[in-house]
Amino acid sequence: MTTELPRIHSDTHTNPIAGSVHWSPLKSLWYSGHLLVALIGGALTIGWTPVLVFLITSAVTLCLGHSLGMHRKLIHHSYDCPRWMEYLFVHLGVLVGMAGPFGMVHTHDLRDWAQRQPDCHPYLRHGSNMLKDAWWQLHCDLRLTHAPTFSPEPRLAEDQMYRFMERTWMLQQVPLAVVLFLCGGLPWVIWGISVRIIISLTGHWLIGYFAHNEGQMDHEVVGAAVQGHNVQWAGVLTMGESWHNNHHAFPGSAALGLYEGQADPGWWVLNALHNLGLVWHIALPEDLPNRSNLKALSPRARHGLVIRQIRPCPIMNALR
Repeated sequence: MTTELPRIHSDTHTNPIAGSVHWSPLKSLWYSGHLLVALIGGALTIGWTPVLVFLITSAVTLCLGHSLGMHRKLIHHSYDCPRWMEYLFVHLGVLVGMAGPFGMVHTHDLRDWAQRQPDCHPYLRHGSNMLKDAWWQLHCDLRLTHAPTFSPEPRLAEDQMYRFMERTWMLQQVPLAVVLFLCGGLPWVIWGISVRIIISLTGHWLIGYFAHNEGQMDHEVVGAAVQGHNVQWAGVLTMGESWHNNHHAFPGSAALGLYEGQADPGWWVLNALHNLGLVWHIALPEDLPNRSNLKALSPRARHGLVIRQIRPCPIMNALR
């Protein structure tokens, strides 16, 4: 069973269970401040244009930023693209408001490593009741007594653009806020920044909670402390990120919605960018190494009925 990730290094003393949860002032104040602005300011400035700004900025930052930039590209390297596009997508991911590039990669890889062990701390597996888990995830940090070492690869660790984004990740909202203010005044700022951040952060926690506790499964990672579950009602809302059982089974796949009826807007965009020649070397389940501890649970998984493939665009083919 493979429990290591390239950036996470453990030894005989490393322990994914022993540790304590502590209130994080910066994390908590960031969330609480935007929540206060969103609740009061959002109620006072609600209108169709601010709501439209919220929907557009949320869709762009969650799809291009969080899903394609942070998750499928920076964390898993599941496709290649020009460097300028990678920077743009990761910047949009920073705008989601969770953390900078290094913070996102570290948090993801630590949780991923812990969930592949036979057991791990409840914080790392969303193992407490919903209210407690919400407080932990949105306002606190976990301090493992014997944590593994996080060593990002030189391509990430030595990149000055990513270092800048990490140092200034909260301030990255300012340029967007200025543009929104100039275009639509304070209502656009409230809905395009604070309301968007609160919905994105709360939604990310909520989907994470369900995706690690209940829902449909096609695969089991045998011996792992935590199994992923598909949150079927949230496929479109999460840009495909809610197909979490698929992701646990094939973490390196650029496609997350793999089977019939699994909507994956992030994949639709990625496929379109491939047809435009802007992305290449896209990894799909059949391109990944075989996992001996992966057990198929459903007929479609046992028979390999994965439908997600790169689809050529007839218009682009005609133009070529």
